[in-house]
Amino acid sequence: MKAMQMLGRRRSTVVEVPEPVPGPGQVLVKVKYTGLCMSEWHPWDEAQGGEFMGHEPLGTVAGLGEGVRGFALGDRVTGLCCTPSYAEYCLCKQECLVKIPDNLADEDAVAEPLSCLVSVASKLRLEKAGDTVAVVGTGYMGLGLMTLLRLQGAGRIIAVDPRPEARENAERFGADELYTPEQLPSRYLVTEWNDEMYRKGLPLVAEFAGTQSALTLAGEMTAIHGTLGIAGWHQGGPRTLDLRLWGWKGITAINTHERREAFQAACCRNALALLSSGQWQYKGVCRNIYALDEFDRANEDMVNKPKGFIKALVRCSDF
Repeated sequence: MKAMQMLGRRRSTVVEVPEPVPGPGQVLVKVKYTGLCMSEWHPWDEAQGGEFMGHEPLGTVAGLGEGVRGFALGDRVTGLCCTPSYAEYCLCKQECLVKIPDNLADEDAVAEPLSCLVSVASKLRLEKAGDTVAVVGTGYMGLGLMTLLRLQGAGRIIAVDPRPEARENAERFGADELYTPEQLPSRYLVTEWNDEMYRKGLPLVAEFAGTQSALTLAGEMTAIHGTLGIAGWHQGGPRTLDLRLWGWKGITAINTHERREAFQAACCRNALALLSSGQWQYKGVCRNIYALDEFDRANEDMVNKPKGFIKALVRCSDF
């Protein structure tokens, strides 16, 4: 089968490798799409050569290991994989695989990143319905969280992003106020101990940009005894935290990343159920589709953001 393999820094090729064989409890998936994820940008950027990647598969069942129940050949499926999925085939544990509802298009149903959004939302609960919340960084993940926070009962949603198109997207997905970091009103910042501090800031702030500047700003935006959700994929070295500021404000900082496989699989199921029922209106964002041999260009675009880019998929096989 064909698979993407790294040759070195920012250079990949398509190679022939053996097709994986499903073991007990495993499902062989013929991969149609694998979602492009920022968590793999740094490994691509600094690759030594020989690496295989991919963890956001969608495709059809092509083989069943011993003991697998509930799946049949040809089922449309998505979920978590246990072998790299920038390839024509990958393996998934049956308990980590989800059937795709008939009313969802493939391009809207890549479940792994959607499950991450459901997981983040489960950790960043509103204190009360109608609260004003903020999202710093309105790419694919930030936009998705905005829509889930609205489902939870958020009142006004503040969106902060330096890119004009990202702010336009945020408005389209329901943001009430749009700002660049420099335009943010002082009423949304708590950086000094004074009589005004209890009337400033926001009770819930989610940082999704993965940069030092965004993390600093999100901490400054968090109100006294507010909650800061750190959800961006921070790469490229350590970050500096103003623990003096965070400390005297008494904020709760939450690492929203999830590593419990069973929990993440349950979030996959919940995400598709919410989309299928129409409760969660988060579709039409995977606009950019690349061939397997265009993996390097896809990663460049993920950072450079050509017009219209929100979330990209890599097509891994012909259907």
